[in-house]
Amino acid sequence: MDPVTSKNSSQKGEKNNNYLKVALIGNPNSGKSTLFNLLTGLNQNTANFPGVTVDKKTGVAKIKNVQVEFIDLPGAYSLNPTSTDEKIAIEVLKDKNHEDFPDLLIYVADASNLKRSLFLATQIIDAKLPVIIALNMMDVVERRGMGINTKWLSEQLGVQVIPISARKENGIDVLKNAIVHPVHLPKHSVCELNTYDSNAAIERYRIITEIIKDALEVKRNTTDEINSSKADKILTHKVWGYIIFLFILFLIFQSIFVIASYPMEWIESLFSFFSQQGVAFLPEGELSDLLVNGVLAGLSGIAVFIPQIALLFFFIAVLEDTGYMARVSFIMDKIMRKFGLNGRSVIPLLSGVACAVPAIMGTRTISNWKERLITIMVTPLMSCSARLPVYTLLIALVVPSTKVLGFFNMQGIVLMALYLIGFIAAIGSAFVMKYIIRSTERSYFIMELPSYRTPRWKNIGLAIIDRVKVFLLDAGKIIVAISVILWFLASHGPSSSFGEIEKKYTSLPATSQTIASAKLETSYAGVLGKFIEPAIKPLGFDWKVGIALVTSFAAREVFVGTMATIYSASAENNDLSIREKMQAEINPETNQPRYTFAVGFSLMLFYAFAMQCMSTLAVVYRETKSFKWPLIQFIFMGLLAYLASFAAYHLFR
Repeated sequence: MDPVTSKNSSQKGEKNNNYLKVALIGNPNSGKSTLFNLLTGLNQNTANFPGVTVDKKTGVAKIKNVQVEFIDLPGAYSLNPTSTDEKIAIEVLKDKNHEDFPDLLIYVADASNLKRSLFLATQIIDAKLPVIIALNMMDVVERRGMGINTKWLSEQLGVQVIPISARKENGIDVLKNAIVHPVHLPKHSVCELNTYDSNAAIERYRIITEIIKDALEVKRNTTDEINSSKADKILTHKVWGYIIFLFILFLIFQSIFVIASYPMEWIESLFSFFSQQGVAFLPEGELSDLLVNGVLAGLSGIAVFIPQIALLFFFIAVLEDTGYMARVSFIMDKIMRKFGLNGRSVIPLLSGVACAVPAIMGTRTISNWKERLITIMVTPLMSCSARLPVYTLLIALVVPSTKVLGFFNMQGIVLMALYLIGFIAAIGSAFVMKYIIRSTERSYFIMELPSYRTPRWKNIGLAIIDRVKVFLLDAGKIIVAISVILWFLASHGPSSSFGEIEKKYTSLPATSQTIASAKLETSYAGVLGKFIEPAIKPLGFDWKVGIALVTSFAAREVFVGTMATIYSASAENNDLSIREKMQAEINPETNQPRYTFAVGFSLMLFYAFAMQCMSTLAVVYRETKSFKWPLIQFIFMGLLAYLASFAAYHLFR
């Protein structure tokens, strides 16, 4: 990178003393995002960098009457980028005419891993960019019985070095004060080297080693490193590592069913109460029917699954925050390579358990295009949180809540099995694509395991609240909107058909439920369901499920709201939950319950494999810049879903 100067000359603030643009840069897992959150609070905005889909996080803060705009650049290891994220960060620093080129850089360095952290820092210093080094994670250094002579380090590097701990919020005020004071360009180059010479990397590390040798101080002996090493010998063991990981997953899915069952029952009871009150106090008519059987039914299909979604995100956040997820990537790399992936594919795949959209965007850290494309194509097969409401409804419907070995919940075991089926389908598909997609690009995987840390409960709590809000507001809007449309389609139909039903049952003894069911079957929704029923009947599905399959292509979780609306339209008693209404459904052809284990498991597999998410298809198009790959993805996942459901239904019925 050619040496550049600040666009505000050698000292920032000369052109506009009341406004600064400050960019945060550093290695991944250096605590950069935590510091960004501390500096900006809630005044944040997420967009995209110009021309690409990489997230651009910005935030504004006022520090001593100076308006400071912070930009959180993607993580990078070197000025020689190998991934999309790194390329974006480096492009911002290289071009002083770039709209995001900063007046000042805050380089966030992991003090507990100084040698690795200072590689990019020294490259930035040698490029003569105005920079302050925020030496983060000093609490970890002190816990290890070490110290860092920041004054010595500052003199050797020629820039200001400020010790901080973003987790404990130590040193933040000192950093803020430094930001709004004039910052000179680096006093001298650390390494007089050509950045693009690979020999230069070896020499740069040699110089960094000499610098930190005199900067590190041993204050006392500590057993932290020994304990971490002992833990890693077990958690990354070639046998025990996998067993422990599976056991952790098993506990998570058990907890999701056992712990969440109580608040779910309370929410079900609350919505049943609201429905009863609506029927009792609202005047009969279209409006009350819309509110009770449309809006309320749709809302109940969303709210009841909040406890399970919150628990799922809680466990994922804890595993990531403690540093355990990095160990999972490490132990899975050898297996992943056999299927055309690498260790960096594990994080997107596991993130896909939460949501495929950010997981696919997370594949940018994979430098090899073939491995990145395969990861993008198979990530939606991982069972995301949108499938969780479908799974739990169907499992509660067809799997008894019995104990295995006197302790384990059978429903939790089936839920874990569905998640494992998704993973097996993902790596199986990857194995096939490994031979179909051709590439001569070399693959490599380098990962440094972060230190074990205590979870940041505040950050975890905020992450859970944010994810639940996304589910309630984003998915909720779609579900309620579709529920209202479905209510109309299910309660209206050709006038001649509805008139014939009224005439038919005038002279015959019939309950209101019989009449409502007959009307539903001849409604506009019934016509749609009957139209596609021949195609899905071999899977064990009827026309009601067919309606839900169609609406679910907007978003998978719409299935529950759709079934709630359909069964509310045909039910005489709205005191029952959607699960109880579906349990009471009888198949007229067999006079047996409609939802047998064969039907339930067939439906679970269909939702496990089918691409029923417009948002995911959109992000696949954005990441691959081609309609070809999302179209292939939609077709192959649809075929896989149909064949798996067909096989399951005929095997178990």
